[in-house]
Amino acid sequence: MERELLLLGLLRQGEMHGYQLHDFIERNLAFCTDLKKATAYLLLERMAEKGWVTVQETREGHRPPRRVYRLTLEGEAAFQQLLRENLAHFEAAKTGSDVGLAFVDALPRAEALRLLEQRRAAVAEQLAAFQAAPEHSGGYQLLIDHQQHYLRSELAWLDTVLARLREGRLRFANPSSRKSRLQGEERP
Repeated sequence: MERELLLLGLLRQGEMHGYQLHDFIERNLAFCTDLKKATAYLLLERMAEKGWVTVQETREGHRPPRRVYRLTLEGEAAFQQLLRENLAHFEAAKTGSDVGLAFVDALPRAEALRLLEQRRAAVAEQLAAFQAAPEHSGGYQLLIDHQQHYLRSELAWLDTVLARLREGRLRFANPSSRKSRLQGEERP
């Protein structure tokens, strides 16, 4: 329901057409949501069916018509309920980039070290971008602060992992035993 919360929250700022909503999300909130344009339009239509938003078609000059969305009183009530549920709920972060960590010992130690150093550089670059962001008001600043805290924590964790790799404190499987298991000679 966080996607509905996002759209309703943005519409609290004023009426917007779909492109404005999507553009705002892409420019300002892409780091915390992966809401695609088609999904946003589908959700807006569902919210209109629920009475949370009204839809008005407008046209400017010779441009194609646009659908402008406006929050209703029912939409404000839904926003308030979703906001409370979201703030009280915790969901552990799951990232696809963590899957490779389970198999890091399938690579030579030097290569694993090099790849994780690349990852660290990418995290540091992203942190620098957030640190360069101008100060925002209210909740938007909390989003930026949270991302900075997460990225600093990720850097500290990567530094620990890299040190363990450099010092040989992370045990790697024997490459020859891996090959023999793949060939069916040895069972785990």
